[in-house]
Amino acid sequence: MPWREVKPMDQRVLFLADYLRGGASFAALCARYGISRKTGYKWVQRYQQQGPEGLEEHSRRPVRSPHKTPYRVRQAIIALRGRGQEPLGPKKIQCLLRRQFSPALIPSKTTIYNLLKGEGLVSARGKRRRVPPSPQPFAPVGGPNELWSTDYKGQFKTHDGRWCYPLTVMDHDSRFLLCAQGLEGTQFVDAQRTFRRVFREYGLPGRIRTDNGTPFASTASGGLSRLAIWWVRLGIYPERIAPGQPQQNGRHERMHRTLKRAVSLPPAATLKAQQRCFDAFCEHYNHHRPHEALDQCTPASRYTPSARPFPETLPAMVYPQYYEVREVRTTGVVYWRAGQVYISHLLRGELIGMEEVDDGIWVVYYGPIRLGGFNERHAKHGVVPYWSIKV
Repeated sequence: MPWREVKPMDQRVLFLADYLRGGASFAALCARYGISRKTGYKWVQRYQQQGPEGLEEHSRRPVRSPHKTPYRVRQAIIALRGRGQEPLGPKKIQCLLRRQFSPALIPSKTTIYNLLKGEGLVSARGKRRRVPPSPQPFAPVGGPNELWSTDYKGQFKTHDGRWCYPLTVMDHDSRFLLCAQGLEGTQFVDAQRTFRRVFREYGLPGRIRTDNGTPFASTASGGLSRLAIWWVRLGIYPERIAPGQPQQNGRHERMHRTLKRAVSLPPAATLKAQQRCFDAFCEHYNHHRPHEALDQCTPASRYTPSARPFPETLPAMVYPQYYEVREVRTTGVVYWRAGQVYISHLLRGELIGMEEVDDGIWVVYYGPIRLGGFNERHAKHGVVPYWSIKV
């Protein structure tokens, strides 16, 4: 049983004084101090053997620790952590320890991690902001231009030392390769220039499927990037595969494997010469190479350009009449009922729509893209009420 007071040392002294003074049974004395007789006898025995020092609290650490990591193993773990160009993690350290020590001495990965952390050899990782997920499952595809897919084939250097980032665009239904353009990076301006040329030649698709990398997506609301915002303004719905799931864009990945085998090895002398290789590959892939998934027909025999032409002027964003429509300011906010709602800096100058789905609960959209929502009753009160949308 525990002592009644916060400071048990004082209670022990009083308990021993009453015990030595006598006049009450031991059971009554223990009951008066709220402890069991077993506890009382323990402190009496310690006092008799050690004097007043015996009333101090002893360490609860065991005399022997048979499962404690031996000193030589601890030193080996620390040495392995710093060996080589890149610090090793617990899994690899555990594997290397098996070459030096018997299995009985090998600690678990958790023990290795805790030891490294205690030595200050592990630094906490910052929380990584991830791209908001795209709604899934994806809608079915029934014909050409309902869905395009796009991605960058792995970058490489041409013989003159310049980087080449092949940007590829393919029609999902017909497998028609609309573009294989060698760029010097993944910047928005270069990607937009390439898509503008493709849109002018083939028209606009209904959707474009991408991964979650630059310049297709970002960590902003709705996962939107500057390129995706431009697509939405053109009436194209950007859809993204789940992180780490390239099979969701499997047709495009399979085309990339063929492209790599045909034109990337060995690289051309210059980026301009590499582009001629890409153009030749597109011609062969689309018009001459039979495709097994198309019953050995060519992609060109199954593809027709889109009936939606590319508009040189971006159309205005239109929302249902029951939406509240606001323009995003340069600070990334919209003004709302004497307050402000933060949307995204990327959407400055754009119109967003707000739908009330319950009393005081609003959902924010950019075109068809759901950005998040907020509750009017949960405002951060400063100089003005302030809300930030949540996914």
